Amino acid sequence: MAEAELSSRFLYRTDKGLIGQKTWWTGSLRLGGIFAVLTIIGVLLAPYARHDLATMPFLDWRVIAAYSYLTVYIFALFLIAISFYNLSAKRWRDRRRPSAFAGLVPFFALLSGAVHWLYPQMGGEVPAWSVIAIDTALCVLAVWTVIELGLLPPKESDR
Repeated sequence: MAEAELSSRFLYRTDKGLIGQKTWWTGSLRLGGIFAVLTIIGVLLAPYARHDLATMPFLDWRVIAAYSYLTVYIFALFLIAISFYNLSAKRWRDRRRPSAFAGLVPFFALLSGAVHWLYPQMGGEVPAWSVIAIDTALCVLAVWTVIELGLLPPKESDR
């Protein structure tokens, strides 16, 4: 299948095949855009996820809406992570590297999100250095992935 004929469905549904830099950038930016829009909505709804029974009724439509959205948001994050893995695995294979590298950025992104959610709720039980370490690892992996997949050409060794 020619790269120009690749549909989004094929790019995100399976990790089989090879893609070039342009296709990887297009797919990554598309997934990043979806992630950004969903996250902005989540940030805007975050204040409504705080439910104080002393000042709010037990069933408040704003709290229900916020938690309903957060449920959909988390499901969408997992789909975006899986789609990014499938997209990146094709490009890692094109670079003649193990396609398992594609799982590093989504794993550390989800781990970082979990730690950032957990840290303020634990009252000092989670050390601050662990949050910084996970964020640093995510940044290093993201930069490495962009350089390898977005900037370097395919390896021609077996072609």
